[in-house]
Amino acid sequence: MRDFEVRPTLHVSGTISVPGDKSISHRALMLSGLADGTSEVTGFLAGEDCLATLHAMRALGVRIEQPSATHVIIHGSGLHGLKGARRALDMGNAGTAMRLFTGLLAAQRFPSTLIGDASLMKRPMERVAKPLREMGADVRTHDGKPPVEISGARRLRGIDYTMPVPSAQVKSAILLAALYADGDTSVTSPAICRDHSERMLLSCGVQLTTVGLRTTLSPPQRLTSQRLNVPGDFSSAAFFIVAGLLGAGSDGLVIENVGLNPTRTGLLGILRSMGGDIEVTHARESGAEPVADLRVRASALKGVEVPKSLVPLAIDEFPVLFIAAACARGETVITGAEELRVKESDRIAAMSAGLRTLGVAHDVLPDGMRIEGRPDASALGGGRVDSHGDHRVAMSFTVASLRAAKPILIHDVANVATSFPGFVGLARSVGLDVTESEN
Repeated sequence: MRDFEVRPTLHVSGTISVPGDKSISHRALMLSGLADGTSEVTGFLAGEDCLATLHAMRALGVRIEQPSATHVIIHGSGLHGLKGARRALDMGNAGTAMRLFTGLLAAQRFPSTLIGDASLMKRPMERVAKPLREMGADVRTHDGKPPVEISGARRLRGIDYTMPVPSAQVKSAILLAALYADGDTSVTSPAICRDHSERMLLSCGVQLTTVGLRTTLSPPQRLTSQRLNVPGDFSSAAFFIVAGLLGAGSDGLVIENVGLNPTRTGLLGILRSMGGDIEVTHARESGAEPVADLRVRASALKGVEVPKSLVPLAIDEFPVLFIAAACARGETVITGAEELRVKESDRIAAMSAGLRTLGVAHDVLPDGMRIEGRPDASALGGGRVDSHGDHRVAMSFTVASLRAAKPILIHDVANVATSFPGFVGLARSVGLDVTESEN
């Protein structure tokens, strides 16, 4: 078990880059493995989640070289070239990997079993299994949770599916299965959700159209290889964006090469509505994804009611948004975020317990939280916070040290490596006083 000890500090500064985007890194490995020819990926996120996907693709017969931690060369096996793994595929803590592999493996000729760590084995998988069964797949869960068992050797048919809630993972799983289906498959979301899969499928030559919230895929004969530079992960940048709003000087804290896919950047809109000074510079394209640099300056934040339309576009960033709200003037209200209950932890409950320890007045809602912020310096207390093994909870309370009067001890932080290798060093480089220890 590992802990962070974070001592109060007032200022952050510097120019940094965050690791590559986790969502894009997962998809790059999978689609490159299905392509004809050799693909080259730079900026790959070498965290435990994405390495679980890399190991799984190797177990399925794809040859992958890794000249350096962030440089991956994938020798594609072709759309029909995967081979059955000799044992269960272990996804570790990667919910994205498990859900996407469920779709990818649903149409293969061989059976597969997907397992994960103790946290992942408690997470819901029926939301993916149900539409795949409608396509003809034989997918079994255990009381709706892993292990996920896929019989294979089933002929899939195209479907027209409307998701009950917006989910990029469900949509992506269906689209991966649709690569093998007879006929077109359409997926409609009730609201905007991430579109990394659609962008990458198009770049691999797949016939795919999106009209409004409806995406339709026509099964291809082959996927083409790609050269891809993965942009910095916006969800990782979010911790430093909030840190900059709480403690950067007039020169700002600069975060370079951040992916700004519009289906991911709801947090920017929310923080700007709270008064956040966030400047986007050097906007450009990296492959199919928009990229830019961000300059963030300390800002007098005010509480807001978060529009429900922005919730799916910021769902992974809500833990650190709760910290920003705790340091804003007035009340912030978040609703429509019940998805937080079934992440790596119940993030509403985990953040509430930590905020209570720090003395933040708030009310827990079934689908969110109402937070009464205090904008003055040292408005937050200190004490022992349990991250419940959730990397985003752990990193969020690290940022809280910018307004803490006393040290914060954050328990159970080992899973930070799943999404943000090198977090402690990068946090220290901008001025946060954090150390990691084993207890």
